[in-house]
Amino acid sequence: MIRAAILCLLLATAAGAQEAGGEIFARYCVSCHGADGTGSGPMRRVLTLDPPDLTRLAERNGGVFPTARVIWRIDGRDPLLAHGNEMPVYGDLFAGGDLVIRSETGETIRSTQPMADLVAWLEAIQR
Repeated sequence: MIRAAILCLLLATAAGAQEAGGEIFARYCVSCHGADGTGSGPMRRVLTLDPPDLTRLAERNGGVFPTARVIWRIDGRDPLLAHGNEMPVYGDLFAGGDLVIRSETGETIRSTQPMADLVAWLEAIQR
């Protein structure tokens, strides 16, 4: 009974994180990456490089979602040139209390709850 209650709590927490992450994505990412994350946003035509299909991040990483790389690209620790300069760095927009996130390799990454929520949503949309 206790295990079932814990599992329900974990699933509800994960669902809440994904929902919050979807809202963050809709606010900050849709213009380039499209509502479905496939890179089909309206800004695509003015960018030097096409935005990546975010639904295939795991596929392009041997079937493992690249948590660390995703976080570092978004917060600017791993800059990516997208339209003549870096992808907009949203690290400050996702500011908040420190949170430890585990990467796909078990590495500890310091980040924030909004970033963890966004990563949860991105991981949920993988094909």
